Amino acid sequence: MTEATPGPLSIGALRAAVLEGREPPPLQAVARLASYRWFVVATVCIGACMGQLDASMTQMLLPRLEREFAARLSTVSWVAISYLLTLAAFAPIFGRLADLIGRKLMYTSGFLIFLAGSTLCGFATDLPMLIAFRILQATGAALLTSNGIAIIVMAVGPEERGRALGLLSAAQAVGLGAGPAVGGLVLDTLGWQWAFWINVPVGLAGAVLGWLVLPRSSLSPDTGGFDWRGAILIAPAMTAVMAVLNQLHAWGPTSPALLGCLLLAIVLLVLFIRTERRAAAPLLDLHLLGKPAFLLGNMSNFLSYAALFGVFFVIPFALVRVYHDSELAAGLRLSILPVVLGLVAPIGGALSDRLGSRVPTFCGMLICVVGLALLYVFLDGTPGNMPMVMLALAVFGAGQGLFISPNSSAIMATAPADKTGQAGSALNVVRFLGISAGVSAGSTVLALGLGRIEGSTLDVAPALLVGASRDVVLMLGILAALAGLIALIRPARPQTTEAGGDGHKTA
Repeated sequence: MTEATPGPLSIGALRAAVLEGREPPPLQAVARLASYRWFVVATVCIGACMGQLDASMTQMLLPRLEREFAARLSTVSWVAISYLLTLAAFAPIFGRLADLIGRKLMYTSGFLIFLAGSTLCGFATDLPMLIAFRILQATGAALLTSNGIAIIVMAVGPEERGRALGLLSAAQAVGLGAGPAVGGLVLDTLGWQWAFWINVPVGLAGAVLGWLVLPRSSLSPDTGGFDWRGAILIAPAMTAVMAVLNQLHAWGPTSPALLGCLLLAIVLLVLFIRTERRAAAPLLDLHLLGKPAFLLGNMSNFLSYAALFGVFFVIPFALVRVYHDSELAAGLRLSILPVVLGLVAPIGGALSDRLGSRVPTFCGMLICVVGLALLYVFLDGTPGNMPMVMLALAVFGAGQGLFISPNSSAIMATAPADKTGQAGSALNVVRFLGISAGVSAGSTVLALGLGRIEGSTLDVAPALLVGASRDVVLMLGILAALAGLIALIRPARPQTTEAGGDGHKTA
């Protein structure tokens, strides 16, 4: 089927609708303003902040949901994992579709779908229903995530692009930092359902602003094809992998269910890799993995985010169950991590510009290991050691802030200019997979440490939960050390114009 004679449900038909001007123009009173481009940036920042707020706030909900539904850890953790997996699976799909059919309608639809999913999450009466609605919510978040940067780049000129993207990063940092505190406040005052319902007015405002403010999409006549086979394979492949990691302690290493998921994961991953290598326009360009700097950078990216969200997963359980903090107090304590991360991140970027990426990424992970070592020592249930626990979280956040920006820049610097979109998609997929793996591995190690097949932290002796939490911290320390080692050994890459001239000295 071609663009000249598109069928009613084809990509060509949707693209033709956009090219014919059916995507609504921005409100002229806004579009005529000299500062119009910053209205566009602000609209995108709403989605970025909302998505990060929800992702970090959900970690505070897990201990309450475990008690509310009398559920095991392996089930409760899927409230977070299902959201992240959906983001990882659909972000590259929606990014490619937006290239073909336009971004404005997809971005605005993302707000509406996120709003609907958030509303339904609050009405869930059991965990399977909540997990299903979280998948719907994450589908909307994927539409926002996959289109936000491209909309900003389209709206602002090259001379202001850095400032605009910096505002986007700031909005994400605000959401990530506020999430634990907001989640704790909501749990203490309104109930867990409101952690989802507070997204509704924000999502509604974002949808209205997106409709009135965002510009029409500008599409190139050369579209290429769409990788339907890859799109069909990516979600079940990722889900099978996460099921193996998350259900190991619940099903047992020799159970038919676990072995079946492992076999399914291997088969689907092999099929996905073969499909992507043969596709004319793949969702993920796996040829980029042939570049050692790109491959090693994404490996350390995966490990660093696994360590980060492993901490986000385990600390609320320790604070609420062992230290008997209220949800609000626990959220405020946990917020120190993303706040310090956000403060240090610009320093990491500046050091990367001056020294290259290898030094700040290695030092960042070394600081993370120090922070986790402090956490291992002082997370003992003694109230007098709580200041040291908070110091450990701050040190860990500083290390992550020093690592993330230089590592992302190094990854992007390895990609040719015509493949920066593919490189960005790969980076985001690996990031979301790392987050999912960190939550899954943290859940598994915590349950194994408790010695309970049901993997519940309810009515557990504090000393037992302290030991299990320390096991998780030790595992996360190993992940951070591996990330630092990879950052140290990856090859240096002199500045070239191939990567788009970003000015970074090394990859």
